[in-house]
Amino acid sequence: MSAAAEATGVVEMTYREALRLAMREEMRRDERVFVMGEEVGLFEGSYKVTAGLMDEFGEERVRDTPISEEGFVGAGVGAAMLGERPIVEIMTLNFLLVAMDQVVNHAAKVGAMFGGEVRCPLVIRTPNGAGNQLTAQHSQSFDGWFAGTPGLKVLAPANPADARALLKAAIRDDDPVLFIENLPIYKEKGEVDTGDDSVGEIGRAAIARPGSDLTIVSHSFATVRALKAAAALEERHGASVEVVDLRSLRPLDTETIAESVARTNRVLCVEEGWPSYGVTAEVAARVQKACFDDLDAPVERVGMAEVPLPYSKPLELAAMPGEQRVIDAALATLEGAP
Repeated sequence: MSAAAEATGVVEMTYREALRLAMREEMRRDERVFVMGEEVGLFEGSYKVTAGLMDEFGEERVRDTPISEEGFVGAGVGAAMLGERPIVEIMTLNFLLVAMDQVVNHAAKVGAMFGGEVRCPLVIRTPNGAGNQLTAQHSQSFDGWFAGTPGLKVLAPANPADARALLKAAIRDDDPVLFIENLPIYKEKGEVDTGDDSVGEIGRAAIARPGSDLTIVSHSFATVRALKAAAALEERHGASVEVVDLRSLRPLDTETIAESVARTNRVLCVEEGWPSYGVTAEVAARVQKACFDDLDAPVERVGMAEVPLPYSKPLELAAMPGEQRVIDAALATLEGAP
């Protein structure tokens, strides 16, 4: 996107363009911000999110790294502890498993173990998700794994405007932030007010669609699915469905979820990952406690089938939490006895 386009105000752009805009703005604002990762520079990123950044900021601030997540995530932790503000791109969330020690045992614990005298303002950007026949090792959503780690903030916005605002907030935050994107979501489009330089609020959910009969709680690409399912439920069944987009997994905005459930009295939790011990499990537990007297039906959940994802396209689609599965679960919840 050109500088002229950035200055025009409200602009329709893709999710990847919104991420790129956020990084460009923050790199211009703060010389301590730099990007590092596999193929982020000369190749302009595996998903072209960093396109044009090396041309503008040079190879010192857009650094191509060896194929060693353990090494360059560790380097990012060290740079952050010394006062820089690195943005580390991981090709997919699956590959972050190689650097779990650096993320969970180091980045997330620096602030507490140093009594706040040393901080770790590190951002790790990475996509998750399935649907591209990349098989079991490359199609996973470990959102819940990382969201269960104290000291680590985890963000997963669902639209371009929130992606830009929350990535800016993550870069300015003094603690480590895992910024989860999604492979299919990169091409999603939405309006972004490029004249508004305000940052998003970490830890605050949003009502993506108002409704009165059922609350669907979701994040990232599951919110894209939920919004389509909600529209279909209204058109085909006359159901008024409210969609709560979590945006932030840690911290988690229980208050906004509870307020929605108090209005609708029914709730369906949707995620791209495995539901066992996942994000929907945590949300369901919090809803049960916060909304016990408001619920007219059991909390329902939809997620990925509990299997390593097959390569076969029909089997892959059958395993995923697609729009029809969300619709079927919503109808079952709406029909639940008071």
